[in-house]
Formats: sequence, C-alpha cells, structure tokens
Amino acid sequence: MKKSSRLIALAFACVCFLSVPAYGWFGPGHMAVAYIAYQNLSPEAKDRVDVLLRLNPDYNKWRASLPTSLSEDEKRMMCFMIAATWPDAIKSKPDYTDDGLQGGNVPDGASSWKNIGYSDHLKHKYWHFVDLPFTQDNTKLEPAPKPNALTQIKTFRKVLASTKSDALKSYDLVWLLHLVGDVHQPLHCTARFGKTQTHGDAGGNFVKLCSPPCKDELHAFWDGLPGDGDSPFIAISFAKGLSADPALAGIADAAVWIDESFQLAKSSVYVNPPIGLGAGPFTLTDDYKSAALQIAKARVALGGVRLANILNTELK
Repeated sequence: MKKSSRLIALAFACVCFLSVPAYGWFGPGHMAVAYIAYQNLSPEAKDRVDVLLRLNPDYNKWRASLPTSLSEDEKRMMCFMIAATWPDAIKSKPDYTDDGLQGGNVPDGASSWKNIGYSDHLKHKYWHFVDLPFTQDNTKLEPAPKPNALTQIKTFRKVLASTKSDALKSYDLVWLLHLVGDVHQPLHCTARFGKTQTHGDAGGNFVKLCSPPCKDELHAFWDGLPGDGDSPFIAISFAKGLSADPALAGIADAAVWIDESFQLAKSSVYVNPPIGLGAGPFTLTDDYKSAALQIAKARVALGGVRLANILNTELK
C-alpha cells in the first residue's frame, strides 16, 4: 500500500476515538503542530518521547487504532500527533471532572496548580489559554487569571528538563505538546473587554458570526482554520509544505510567543470591519478569511518548530 493510502486509511480509523469537543485548535491544528515538530526532532528526542508516550493511559488504544500496514516509524509519528490532542480528549472522559469556576474555565485554588501526573483527573480547562486583556472602548480591564497556559508551559518545561520521574514527564509532555499549539492560536492569548462584555469575551467565544445561519463563534472559526474532523490525514495535508520564519523560529521564550499571538489578535482578528464592537453577529469577508488562513499557517509552522526545539534541547 502506498504511504498516502495508508494515511487515508488511518484518517478513517482514528475518527472513532479522536472525536472530542472543540477547544484550542481543532484536532487537525494540534496534530499539524505536532507533525511539524516531529519532522524536526533529533533521533534521540524521537526515541525519548516514544518511551514517555507509552506511559500515557490511552497509548495502547492509539496504537491499536492504527492500520497494521503502517511502518513502525509511521506509527510512532502518529502516536506523537495524537498525543497532542489528549488534553482536549479528557474533557469528554467520564472519569475526569471540571474544577474551578465558570464551568471550569477559571482557576480557584491550590488544586489548579498541582502537577502530579495521570492520577490527576481534573480537566484543568484554564491551562489551555491566557486571557491577556485589551479594550477598544476604554472599558476597565481585568488581569488574566493564574495558572494559565504560560505558567503551565514553564512548569512542564522545567519538569521535562529535570530528573523527575518518567511517569510525571509523560503527563507533562502531552500537555506541553498541546499547549505550545494553543498559544500560537491568537484567540488563546487574549480577551477583549467592552461595554457589553465587561468581563471579556473569552477569546472570541462570546462573539457570534453569521454565515448564515448565525450560530458560529469567532473563536471556533480561528480554531478550525487548519481543518476539522480530527483526522491525522487532514493535519498532514495542512502541515506539509509549511515553513517557519527562521528569524522567529529560534525564540524560546513562551511569553514572547504569547505576546505575538496577543498582538495578532488586536491587529488581525478584531478588525473592524468585519468584527465590530460587542457580541455581533458579524459576517466575515473573503479577504478576512484569506488573511486569517495565512496567519494560521504561519502560527502552526512556528509552533511546530519551536516545540521541536524545546524537546531537542531540554528533554531529559
């Protein structure tokens, strides 16, 4: 079987267990970041992440879903890609529970900070983003809650570079794969405050779009730019041919990555027109959609190369 045919077969095989609620990039976006990262990993890093991913409670399910026609190298790559979706997948698992306030999206205490590995069955939804605030109408701002994506990326990197147990490193690795992708999505790094949304718009989740019908959200539009359907084949199709800006790819500071996304949100997401003040609904123009797709491609490429840099240089 040709490689492309094997990947198509895998795409259908994976749908049965990869269907998860939409958070962060949709499944293909996270897997595209991971695919690019994998292409840039050293052989030593590939071997190390393979050892750690085998400790994930869903690893055997990932492996069992893959067509037997795939090579061992392809299976390892695909498991790495699928692992990047695990922090979203747990949101639909019955043995994982919401914690925090506002449906689990706001941290509320010591349990929000804990990093104990797979014995932790909290969903930690607030780890997926950092709501840097801004306003276009002088509305009073509220600081971004902590912990958030930035605090956790720092925590997980520190653990991966340490002599902590492989069990903890496995948990932190899958979260890091996911969060590096999240913070390269502009709407995971901002909240717009306004007179009709005095506590923020949750990264565009409270901004309605009208296609018609008027049922979509601005955040979901940006999440879906690399594709939808949770298929690794879609992710690979999106990621192939993408290249990261070499002047930016070497930046290792996650705070800089987040500020890049924040600035893009202000300059290129909340563009009026078509995105005016308030909750909408708004209708996106073809020019807006085209520009957004180019931004998504650049951010996925950067996220993938930066993720690989972390694993190549910091993972022990």
